[in-house]
Amino acid sequence: MKNFGIAVLVLALAGCQNVQTTQPGAVGIDRSQSMLVSSKQINDSAKKAYAETMQQAAQKGLLNRDAAQTARVRAVAARLIGQTGAFRTDAPGWQWEVNVVTAKEVNAWCMPGGKIAVYTGILDGLKLTDEELAAVMGHEIAHALREHGRERASQAMAQGLLIGVLGAVAGLSGTAQDLSRTVLDLTFNLPNSRQDETEADRIGVELAARAGFDPRAAVTLWQKMDQKGGGSSPEFLSTHPAGQTRIADLRVVSEKVMPLYEKARPVR
Repeated sequence: MKNFGIAVLVLALAGCQNVQTTQPGAVGIDRSQSMLVSSKQINDSAKKAYAETMQQAAQKGLLNRDAAQTARVRAVAARLIGQTGAFRTDAPGWQWEVNVVTAKEVNAWCMPGGKIAVYTGILDGLKLTDEELAAVMGHEIAHALREHGRERASQAMAQGLLIGVLGAVAGLSGTAQDLSRTVLDLTFNLPNSRQDETEADRIGVELAARAGFDPRAAVTLWQKMDQKGGGSSPEFLSTHPAGQTRIADLRVVSEKVMPLYEKARPVR
């Protein structure tokens, strides 16, 4: 039994692929990632989850209630999506969806495969300019481009396989194994790692610049977020912690991509 379990684990991990999900871009993101889960598996799951989430919002009358606001969000998103080819050639052809949910939470996210939701709480609560909105969505789109969700799912799967084998060998009960998986999930999957956040910050800033949005707005966005976190902490900060180190890095990266912005920004 022990040898069989270890053999299963070895075979599974042998199928793990080291991939480079994106081109490095001007910001130089070139880390390879280990994947056990396929893009199709993750994207299919995200598509289903997104549809269910949007259906629930629609049933409550919370989906795209303000036509002008929805049009604004989708217009900013369209410009960003149009520049995703700089990082991966397949991304402009994804089945992108962009919706606005009326909710007080200061939050926004992009599921794998390009399924975006922006909450009115972040739009109204932070009084976002178009440039700051581009910084928010650029960051979330970057997570999808880098397939951070797929990477984290792969990490969780690898840990689960290891726990399963060790549990079988040690004779642990199912309850003990489940608890171990929960602990591992909290440890490795939530919130996003600092590494993932830095990659998303930098790619998001470059996407914004290429789309003609002032990349320095990422700095003012996180300054607002930091101030907002002084009271009741926004939902966004639970998975995207702010801080002076982050803001300092955004300043440096923003200046680095300014030539892209100068080239792309609309003539006024």
